[in-house]
Amino acid sequence: MTAPSSAEPPQIVMSQIPLIEEALQSQIHSFQLPKDLEEATLYAVMNGGKRVRPALTMLCAEAVNGSEELAIQAAVAVELVHCFSLIHDDLPALDDDHLRRGLPTLHIKTNEAMAILAGDNLLTLAFLQIAHSSFDDHKKMLMSKELAESTKNMVVGQVYDTLGNLPSSLTPEDQVKLVHENKTGALIRCACVFGGMCGEQEKSHVEAITKFGTHIGLMFQIVDDLIDLHGCQEHVGKATRKDSEAGKLTYPSVLGAEESKNIIDHLKNEAERALEPLGTAADCLRSFNLWLAQRTR
Repeated sequence: MTAPSSAEPPQIVMSQIPLIEEALQSQIHSFQLPKDLEEATLYAVMNGGKRVRPALTMLCAEAVNGSEELAIQAAVAVELVHCFSLIHDDLPALDDDHLRRGLPTLHIKTNEAMAILAGDNLLTLAFLQIAHSSFDDHKKMLMSKELAESTKNMVVGQVYDTLGNLPSSLTPEDQVKLVHENKTGALIRCACVFGGMCGEQEKSHVEAITKFGTHIGLMFQIVDDLIDLHGCQEHVGKATRKDSEAGKLTYPSVLGAEESKNIIDHLKNEAERALEPLGTAADCLRSFNLWLAQRTR
C-alpha cells in the first residue's frame, strides 16, 4: 500500500469531508438557536477542521459494513464534543490561544462570554444529536454512556495537563501517557467505537475497532507533540512551541524527539495489527492510520 501524503488525509477521507460538513451545518441550523449563538456555533464548527474524529466514525462503520446514515449521525455527535473542547481549550484561563485553524479563536472573534456559552451549548447539542438520531433506544443509551465517559476522561486529561497533580507514584513517561490517553485519546477511541455501533456488533470486530481506537488515540497526541515542537504557525494554523514554553509534559520533553518517533511507529503498527480481524474491509482505516502517523499539521 502506498503511504499517503503527510500534508493531506487519504482521498477516501477527503471525499467524506463534504458530507460531514453538510451534516454538521444542517444539524446546527436544525437546533433553532438564537442568531448570535448560532453564528458563534457555526464559526467554531465550520472552520476547516481536519474532521479526524467524524472521519474515523465513518471509516469504522464502513469496516463493519455499517449504515452510512447512522454513521454520519454518530459522527456529528463526536465532532460537536470535539469542537466544544477546542473552544474552551483556547480560552485565556486555559491555553489562551488567539489562533485556531488559521483564524481568530472564538473568544477573540466574539468575546469570552459567548465562547464559554457556545462551548457549553455544543456539549449539550452532542447528546441531543444522539437522542434525536435513528439508532434504537438501546444503542442510544450505550452511545450516551460512551460519549459521557469519554468526555469525562477528556476533561480529566485536561485537568492533569493544565493543573498538574498527577499521581506521584507514576514515572514521567507513565504520567504523560495518562494525560494523553485521557485528554486526546478518549474521544478518538469513542469516535471509533461509535462507528462500530453502526453495524452488527460481532465481538471480534468490536474488539478490533476498540483496540485500533486506543492505539491511534495515543499516537495522534504524540504526533501533535512533535508538530508543536517542530512545526511553523503558518503551516499548522495555530501557535506552536507553546507546550515547551509552558513546561507541559509531552513525549518529546520526557523521552526526546527520536524516541517519540519510535513510539509513534510502534503504535501505528499495533493499530494495523488490531485491524486484522476485519480483513480487507478495513483497508481505508489502514490508509488513514498511515496518514495519522505521518501528518505534519
